[in-house]
Amino acid sequence: MHQDVIKVAITGGSGYTGGELVRLLHFHPKVEITQITSQRLAGKFVHNAHPNLRQVSRHKFCTLSELAPCDLLFLCLPHGRAMDSIDAFRTLAPKIIDLSGDFRLRNPSDYDKWYGRAHPRPELLTEFVYGIPELHRARMARADLVTGAGCNATATILALRPLVQAKLVDSVVVEVKAGSSEGGNASSDASHHPERSGVVRSYKPTGHRHVAEMQQALDGIPIHFSATAIEMVRGILATCHVFLREDVDEKALWKLYRQAYGDEPFIRIVKERSGIHRYPEPKLLAGTNYCDIGFERDPHSNRLVVLSAIDNLMKGAGGQGVQALNAMHGWDERTGLEFPGLHPI
Repeated sequence: MHQDVIKVAITGGSGYTGGELVRLLHFHPKVEITQITSQRLAGKFVHNAHPNLRQVSRHKFCTLSELAPCDLLFLCLPHGRAMDSIDAFRTLAPKIIDLSGDFRLRNPSDYDKWYGRAHPRPELLTEFVYGIPELHRARMARADLVTGAGCNATATILALRPLVQAKLVDSVVVEVKAGSSEGGNASSDASHHPERSGVVRSYKPTGHRHVAEMQQALDGIPIHFSATAIEMVRGILATCHVFLREDVDEKALWKLYRQAYGDEPFIRIVKERSGIHRYPEPKLLAGTNYCDIGFERDPHSNRLVVLSAIDNLMKGAGGQGVQALNAMHGWDERTGLEFPGLHPI
């Protein structure tokens, strides 16, 4: 029998992803937040980092060394920290959800290739369940260790997976437009307001590390990926140019996506005939855990354009982490994630 309420601690709680977890879990009926860590802000109230949580969270940040045992531990630490300290974290909690990239890839050699370092605990890579519930909820229900998934990878994988499963994909070119929060809350030359404001800046035209996750989840299909920063805080729009192996009409594509996602609580197929909202739009998803997916067939070629939008801090990070927590405990995956977004915003 499942526990009524579990005790959850959050490491790296002063970052944007940690802040989303605090916001969401404070209203989760089956969770009690016990501790929230920040090395930089230890001893200060959580609302000093996340002013939206004034009179919501009464917690103060503590240090990692002050963590006490709990039922589940969220790791929201910079890449490289979880893999180096995973044994210590496992002594604190029987279940862990790591939202960094440290355990997302199954092949240890991929860490050399994409992250530039050897993985110190390669034997654990197959124990962590990759954290997109739509792909692996059955495994999550039995798992003690779950990863997050990259935000760009999440938007792309969910957009393409029905086509890949139907073996319709020859190759894909994906261009992601991303909001500034994807880069985290540490300031840099790139985030300095005069440099960031108004940009349409290509920041990773090739070699993005999330491609490793995409290829892992999508049967190794050729994926040519580029990422562009635009003037937006939250949100990702992935425009996927799919070159099809065979001629498929839109009616068949509709059926394919409905079969794949018709019962999914957080995937919405968007295909209106008219109006300004006939394609997915990340602005409408701010604060929500939805992934909106649309598509249009090019009548003059074998190209299908699939559009996928998410809030990178929600379905791309903290929200998906809470969805995974729900899947791990056999709860309705919508628990704590019911916010439908705002319009206009």
